[in-house]
Amino acid sequence: MKAMEAGIKIGSLQHGEKNCITDVSGVRVGHVTIKEDLSREECIRTGVTAILPHGANTFKEKVAAASYVVNGFGKTTGLIQIEELGLLESPILLTNTFCVGSVLQGGLQYMLKENPEIGDSTSSINIVVGECNDSYLNSARLLSVKPEHAMEAIRTASVDRAEEGAVGAGTGTICFGYKGGIGSASRIVPYKENTAYTVGVLVQSNFGKKDELYFDIIKQEDKMERPDGSIMMVLATDAPLSDRQLKRLAKRCPVGLSRIGSHIHHGSGDIVIAFSNAVTFSHNQKEGIETIDILREDHPVMNLLFQAVAEATEEAILNSLLQAERTNGRKGRVAEKIPDTIIHSLKQA
Repeated sequence: MKAMEAGIKIGSLQHGEKNCITDVSGVRVGHVTIKEDLSREECIRTGVTAILPHGANTFKEKVAAASYVVNGFGKTTGLIQIEELGLLESPILLTNTFCVGSVLQGGLQYMLKENPEIGDSTSSINIVVGECNDSYLNSARLLSVKPEHAMEAIRTASVDRAEEGAVGAGTGTICFGYKGGIGSASRIVPYKENTAYTVGVLVQSNFGKKDELYFDIIKQEDKMERPDGSIMMVLATDAPLSDRQLKRLAKRCPVGLSRIGSHIHHGSGDIVIAFSNAVTFSHNQKEGIETIDILREDHPVMNLLFQAVAEATEEAILNSLLQAERTNGRKGRVAEKIPDTIIHSLKQA
């Protein structure tokens, strides 16, 4: 169950109807989960997660976007063009470290099929892929994620409440020594009478030691030998923001990350990709001037948006733990579900 269903309240802002990134109107999420037992030594526990900013063609109708690298021990693609142009023109794809290349290829193949003009009568395209290292449970060297898996994740993405836990790109990830994975949450930000904005966050959690989890009163010794880990944080909103303002929001994701206990290890890739679908930017625009409305920087709603990002990030990480199930992996390894005693302690907090 999600935190809200377990009676755990994070922050003071109201969550959306689904308490999911898909509460931001138009946003779609799709997963492909790959699980296969090969032997005691080798098994597949991995997948792909796709986040689409809206239901239209993302290349033809781009959205304002920004990225923020908290700690750069990661292997993402596409961030430098987002930084340069402030636009997202592809689905955001998440997977494991060794399969970034094949997922990029799948995303590219999907977009080329949808847009025959790419690379011919118009420009190239920037495919955005993020990753976490799931090699503790997953036999990552087998390179199990193929281009067709990425294409399927995009094709099956929907506006329904996204699956969470050990699914998609979170199938083999670990968070605070327990089974982590995909988590999501949302917040509603009041603006003025009859107007509100939605902020949604989806995470791929794969970081932290057991004794770093802030609400773990047990403080168990963590004997797992594994890489420092990473977290991918995808932030969506329907608030009308520029790419610069989106970077300001993205910088508040680490607030939620630190609240739950992370101090961001040396070998951790902690990366935020943020977008607003309030306005789309036509690839075929011929006019030399583009006029859009954005929120004023000094309006009180900006502080509420910052608060919403912090709360939704913290809760999304917590949901990735609460929704995950015990998962066995390669070499007889096991990632246990977060214990009920810890959940109970949080309810009492």
